Amino acid sequence: MKKKDLKIVVIGGGSSYTPELIEGLIQAYPMLPVKDLYLVDIEEGGEKLEIIGNLAKRMIKKYDIPINVHLTYDRRIAIKDADFITTQIRVGMLEARSKDEMIPLRYNCIGQETTGAGGFAKALRTVPVILDICKDIEELAPEAFLLNFTNPAGIVTEAVIKYTNVKTIGLCNLPIGTKMQVADWYDVELKDVQLEMVGINHLNWTTKIMVKKTNVTTDILNNSRESELQVRNIPNLEWDRAFLKSLKALPCAYHRYYYMKDKMLEDQKKKVAIDGNRAKVVMEVEKSLFEKYKDPELQDKPKELENRGGAYYSEAAIQLITSIYCNKGDTHIVNVKNNGIIPFLPSDVSVEVNCMIDSNGAHPIQISTPIEPHIKGLMQVVKAYEELTVKSAAEGNYEAGLQALTIHPLVGDVTKAKQIFKDILYENANFLPQFH
Repeated sequence: MKKKDLKIVVIGGGSSYTPELIEGLIQAYPMLPVKDLYLVDIEEGGEKLEIIGNLAKRMIKKYDIPINVHLTYDRRIAIKDADFITTQIRVGMLEARSKDEMIPLRYNCIGQETTGAGGFAKALRTVPVILDICKDIEELAPEAFLLNFTNPAGIVTEAVIKYTNVKTIGLCNLPIGTKMQVADWYDVELKDVQLEMVGINHLNWTTKIMVKKTNVTTDILNNSRESELQVRNIPNLEWDRAFLKSLKALPCAYHRYYYMKDKMLEDQKKKVAIDGNRAKVVMEVEKSLFEKYKDPELQDKPKELENRGGAYYSEAAIQLITSIYCNKGDTHIVNVKNNGIIPFLPSDVSVEVNCMIDSNGAHPIQISTPIEPHIKGLMQVVKAYEELTVKSAAEGNYEAGLQALTIHPLVGDVTKAKQIFKDILYENANFLPQFH
């Protein structure tokens, strides 16, 4: 790919996360010689796009980097002849997220924006929009890489794999966050830590942790360090020690929704009663962030952005883009087509695994650790849910959606599934034309 004057497009450019990407692009220059950066959004997000665009220009000017920043509502102009396209969209905005959290709670189920019934609702709204974007990419930039940050990232990536010819890689900040925390625990550099992760997005297990070529997995599990692995939007409830010993792998933060379902549900109910749901909290964080972004003197990403939950997105995204552009052949943990790397899952689904990255994209690396039955079983069930959700979202297939909700461990009951699905369709009607 080694051409100069790269064109990068950020769809959802008015997102509060965008300053993370701008910071990353500045730090990566000139290794990543971006000439044109297009920030794309919808007209309803016009004010935020303008604020983010002005901040981006100030950040780039401060460091005297020759990147031209373009703000537009015209997605097609932005996409034409692009080299890399990133998506970080929220269809229905935070008001829809609030519904995703509250609808399941009515039926005594966890409401979360990427997992369970909440993630299902978000997928139904998001997948058709992403597939529409992909039509433009196929026509206007067929050689471009689509790097998707939009949640639920695994489901979105799988939809692109199954319904388009776009070259896509799904990205999450959990793997790089885990790696950085392990490096911090052992007081080593990031390059001294190697992880082997196995699973699907927001349901991955770290089965091997190497620090300076020494396997420290058991050490971490035996010394309670895994409880320190957390993300801002997930309650950090303490793990059961005997359970972790039997798990024999480091669970990600989202596993609490599966392994500690009752405690997580009660925790959510208490927090909603006192402070409102997570969407409300995020609305307040965003309001504060955008007030800071407006400051004409601000020329750097504010530290408060870490409160938004998007830490390390910049590192993950820019490292991935740089690895592709520079044909590095290094390893990243990303969402890609399975192609048999996890043998008990279908070949055409998305998985989150270690991949070698070069100019042709991501290539899954053979898994070296045996996958235990308890890990295999949960992964298969949730992957079946994802397959059905992709079909439901892309095709407006009610039956697939009902089966998806019914088998998901956070719902698991057909009566609840039917009630939740009915409410999702009713309260998201404007965003779900595929079901009309």
